[in-house]
Amino acid sequence: MAELFTPRNQAEQEALKRLTGPIHTERHVKVICVGAGASGLLMAYKLQRHFTNFSLTVYEKNPAVAGTWYENRYPGCACDVPSHNYTWSFEPKLDWSAVYPPAKEIFDYFEGFAQKYGLHQYVKLQHQVVGSEWNHDKGGYDVKVQDNTTGTVITDHCDILINAGGILNNWRWPAIPGLDKYKGTLLHTAAWDDSVSLEGKHVGLIGNGSSGIQVLPAIRDKCAKVTTFIREPTWVSPVQGLEQHRYSEQEKADFAGKPNALLDYRKVVETGLNGQFGIFLKNNQINQETHKHMLSQMKQKLNDSFLESKLIPDWSVGCRRLTPGVNYLESLTKPNVKVVYGEINSITERGCLCDDGNEYPVDVLICATGFDTSFKPRFPVVSPSGENLQDKWAGTPESYLGVAAPGFPNYLIFLGPNCPIGNGPVLSAIEAQADWMCQLIDRFQTTNMHTFAPTEAAVRDFVAYKDHFMRRTVWADPCRSWYKPRADGPVVALWPGSTLHYIEAMKEVRMDDFEVGYAGNRFAWLGNGYSQTELDVTADWAYYIRERDDDAPLSTGGRRRVLTKSGTVKGREMVVFSGADTQELAGAAQARL
Repeated sequence: MAELFTPRNQAEQEALKRLTGPIHTERHVKVICVGAGASGLLMAYKLQRHFTNFSLTVYEKNPAVAGTWYENRYPGCACDVPSHNYTWSFEPKLDWSAVYPPAKEIFDYFEGFAQKYGLHQYVKLQHQVVGSEWNHDKGGYDVKVQDNTTGTVITDHCDILINAGGILNNWRWPAIPGLDKYKGTLLHTAAWDDSVSLEGKHVGLIGNGSSGIQVLPAIRDKCAKVTTFIREPTWVSPVQGLEQHRYSEQEKADFAGKPNALLDYRKVVETGLNGQFGIFLKNNQINQETHKHMLSQMKQKLNDSFLESKLIPDWSVGCRRLTPGVNYLESLTKPNVKVVYGEINSITERGCLCDDGNEYPVDVLICATGFDTSFKPRFPVVSPSGENLQDKWAGTPESYLGVAAPGFPNYLIFLGPNCPIGNGPVLSAIEAQADWMCQLIDRFQTTNMHTFAPTEAAVRDFVAYKDHFMRRTVWADPCRSWYKPRADGPVVALWPGSTLHYIEAMKEVRMDDFEVGYAGNRFAWLGNGYSQTELDVTADWAYYIRERDDDAPLSTGGRRRVLTKSGTVKGREMVVFSGADTQELAGAAQARL
């Protein structure tokens, strides 16, 4: 064995042990996951279901799991994805109250998921990761973790570090001068204080993003007056066919009792969601039809020429994230709601001083001003070369397929830059990322792979492809959006394609895009010459002898056709791309019901 390689460090000493065991011996792998929101819980579930000989610790800064659905408890908080499709593909919920239910129901879903599968055993609540640095002797990361109840900081170690901290849970106050001078009650939607009563108060509401759009209808009836401060227009209306609806007791009973009733319903909704990708493409028939529909809906609900002129955008539908906006537009027209359009120059002791020269005093000021969406990790991630990913991504963050960063080995990311966080059903994309990560972890566990990271060349090519694709999308229009750092900047949040496109792209790990380092001889994984099968007395030692060829397809196209049941759906209309870029788009089509 010594002739094969001489171990130089702890990692190579461990690799040398492979020579005494059979091929693909599953070494122990230690994984640390940052965050027990939806992504972190799913990763715990996947590892538990598919792996043995691993240890996992999920560090969660909050006193409960579910991430953003624990943190966001403001009035009207809800998801803008239909509820039956804001679940894992394999884990439906029978009793959602509505298409767009309250946030508490979504929290209960993820908490129930964690309880059902015993995932709390991996989670350390109120523990916040505050730093990580590559360990040159062991490989992997030394991770500094703060106990938020005591302030004590400990150091843990892992072979693989997974950042599941999310993108929409690091809330921020608005960058308006004088915020600290305000003498009234100051609230942020993502840090809601339930003890504050709005009854009979004059409330100011800053922002008309998703949170602001949900808050206004929820508080309007209890407030004496609401002054809402809006600085730019946005498209607000449910996409046709996905309007709000409260499920009746009969519908819930059918979902629970009728065979395939819920499955068929979920498939119809998901098909509709996937069929909307054309909304985001310039000069596309679906985009044009949706624009016409939303324009009509907004005019009908506002029925006010001033509000129409200020709130209906002149840029394309989909440039900013679409929101159903249940009862929002109607609320803007109510007698106790005043719309102030423009910039807030400063916050005074009494309220907001706006660019129209007026001061607007309010008793309570609600900031629905969103999150830090820079993608920069919220703790230092220090590579073997000493580079901090926080510094590298301080400008324009560039990832590998939204899941990894060049130069940072054994570091994986959920919902990183340029993944389908706004393209369609996001939980489907998270599942695709988790499965992709599990493939990579499996390869790490069953070989003497020591490090893996995407190459700079692969990321350069991906970014070039992404930038080329984005020119044909409405996301590149000059609107202000968290999808990009500035109105005319590169699109850094979204995947260059549909959610289905992403799922297919992530089916297999492309190791030719990776720089891989091995502990010792790369073929040490071949072990002692025995297979795992020979050492399993309960296994069929002639499993490959059969009466017919029942192999799964070996080609990508063949596997896709079997997986997607190609040929089973009839009568679907195909909406093809249009525009000057026809040749480049030839062969591409968007399906819808």
